[in-house]
Amino acid sequence: MAHHALEITLTRPLTTAELQHAARTMRLAPDRDATRLMTVVRATTPRKAITRLRRQIGTRLPVDVITTHYPDRSGKILLNVAFASAAHTAAADRAAQTPQRFLELAVHQDLAQHAAAEADRLERALQHLLAHTTPVHLIAAVGHCLTRTSGAAPC
Repeated sequence: MAHHALEITLTRPLTTAELQHAARTMRLAPDRDATRLMTVVRATTPRKAITRLRRQIGTRLPVDVITTHYPDRSGKILLNVAFASAAHTAAADRAAQTPQRFLELAVHQDLAQHAAAEADRLERALQHLLAHTTPVHLIAAVGHCLTRTSGAAPC
């Protein structure tokens, strides 16, 4: 049976007592502010590891999302969200989709919006740079930055 690294995102920071109580069930490594935890779960598949983890600590901690820490063989990170609120399932029902499909589409849409916003930000920054220098000088500076060794000071 394989071991699977899982990351737990919490809805709020844990108290010391909550963390100690949960750590009696399994080993947990909290981040600095106790809003995310890492653990390793033994299971045959990542999906089964997530299910096992959700069963073991789902009621002890304010778990928001559980994800696999490493991509699976097809390069995907598994995401496990508990649909506790009727609002999530109602929104999915209005869209005539399962809650899982509704969440998948919402995440893809948010990622696409983020990519578009990042492209817009970079374009504005580039336009600002071009307003104060020539394209030739800008390309030379970019080339200089890209050819520096990794140990050198940043551009």
